[in-house]
Formats: sequence, C-alpha cells, structure tokens
Amino acid sequence: MRYDDFRRSDDIDDRRDDSGGGLGGGGMGLPMGGGGLGIGTIIVLGIVGYALGIDPRILIGGAEILTGGGSGQGQVQTDRRPGTVKKGAPTDEMGSMISGILGEIDDRWTEIFQAAGQTYTGPRIVLFRNVTNGGRCGMAQSAMGPFYCPPDRQIFLDTGFFREVETRFHGCQGSACKFTAAYIIAHEAGHHVQNLLGILPKVTARQQAAGSKAAANALQVRVELQADCLSGVWVNHEAKKRPGFIEPGDIDGALATASAIGDDTLQRQTTGRVVPDSFTHGSAEQRKRWFMTGYQQGTLKACDTFGAASL
Repeated sequence: MRYDDFRRSDDIDDRRDDSGGGLGGGGMGLPMGGGGLGIGTIIVLGIVGYALGIDPRILIGGAEILTGGGSGQGQVQTDRRPGTVKKGAPTDEMGSMISGILGEIDDRWTEIFQAAGQTYTGPRIVLFRNVTNGGRCGMAQSAMGPFYCPPDRQIFLDTGFFREVETRFHGCQGSACKFTAAYIIAHEAGHHVQNLLGILPKVTARQQAAGSKAAANALQVRVELQADCLSGVWVNHEAKKRPGFIEPGDIDGALATASAIGDDTLQRQTTGRVVPDSFTHGSAEQRKRWFMTGYQQGTLKACDTFGAASL
C-alpha cells in the first residue's frame, strides 16, 4: 500500500509513551462478583477481541456496566486523572501511517456523506501499549484487539496488534501488512459510520428484545459484516481518488486476515469445534464476501446486511 501522500489526521491521542497506560495513579479494575467478568469471560474477550469490532464487553451484555446504569454492582471503576497523552499526528513510522489512514478515511466518508446530504464527523484514535483508560468503555487492553467505543466515538488501538496479525494469523507479508492495517482501521471506522447513521443503537434495542443469546449474536454478526463491507467501500473510493495506492498482494493480504479472524477459524483453533450460534463476527467466508462486496460496489446500499436474506 502506498500511503506517502495520505493526509495526516490530527485526531490522534498517542499514549504509547505513557508508562501508566493512561490510567492515572489509581488505574481501574475489572468488575468483581454480582454480574462481573469471570476468568472464562476474560478468555472469551481475548478471542473476540482478535476478531475486531465494537468494545467486546458490549457483546456480553455489558451495557449497564459501560453506561453506569443499574444498581452499581459490578461496575468498572475508572480513575479519570490524565496520563501522558500526545495529541496530533505522530511522527514515527507506525503512528504516521495510522494518522494517514485515518485522514483518508475521514476525507472519503466526508465525501460520501456530503453526496447524501449528510454531515460526517470522524472518530478519534487512541494509540496505546498494553492497557489504557477506555473512557466510558472501561479498560482497554491489548488482548482485546482494536475496538470502537460508541459512547465516546473513539477507536482504541494497541499498535502491537498489527505485529500480532503478522505473526499469529500470518495474514500478510511485507508491504501488504500496511494495507491489512488499513483494512482493520477502516473496519473500526465502519462501526463509527454505523453509529452516526443510528444503526448501532437500533441493533442494541433489537438485541435486548431478542429473547435469546443466539438471536442477539445473529444480529451482532450482521453488525460486524456490515463494518467489513464499509471497510471495502472506503477502499473502493480511495482507489478511485488515488489510483495506484493498492499494490499487488494487498487485497489478498486483507482477505487472508479476514479469513484468519472469522469466528469459525478462531473457534476451531481454540476449542477444536465450531458453534455457529455463538458467532458474533461471521465466518471466514462471510467476512471475505462482505469486504469484497463493499470493495466492488462501493455503496452504502450494497452493505445492507440486515436486509440480506443470506449472509
């Protein structure tokens, strides 16, 4: 992927040099007891996190924890004191690349929204190492993978995740890894687009009324596949704006990563069996299909996973 001429975004909070992880002096704790997260759930969060998406705790019914609702039992306690944060476009190679990807994502989605008579305001990206204050989404940890926090409209990203993609998933090699990073960030920005369009709150309401975990999971799969498709829409528009930014092997690398983080692939690797009712992000083939749908058609209409009879 060629990104030298990408516009660098200043909507970056860089906490990678913060030895305290952006937690302040007191840090924060995972909820304990009374509906809190047990060790089994934490393991599941790690697995889901590698699949990319919205803050994984939302997937296990953590809405009250994240918004401060309910009786307060089991809530995440957050120390709001600021840590070391550098704002603006980073100057190191990794940070500059991420800033450039975000700048181009914002520019293309601004154009798409304007064409539809709407206004687009981009998300912020929080870069960190190991652990940081995730605002209204609690604690952000490396094991969770990149995620989007809807209440704060922020993407949390431990840059070590891209190295993990290369070593754990073998999803890319050489320059194609840069495009894979763009696919991942564009997927998270896809969740932001869903948030701006009011899709996420509507899905949350439908999940609460679903009546079963399997039904709620099925809705979440449609959310995630739509984000994959929206990632493809951005690539489509970026390729038209900057011909040649995609290099040989880039699309194959992104598809290999999509396959590696499919629910069926992850379940098979971690448990030896596949349970479709527990899917929250979609199978390897579904993830590849919807990214390519967005990439080939380049329209929001093409990404209507909720209206699709078959995924």
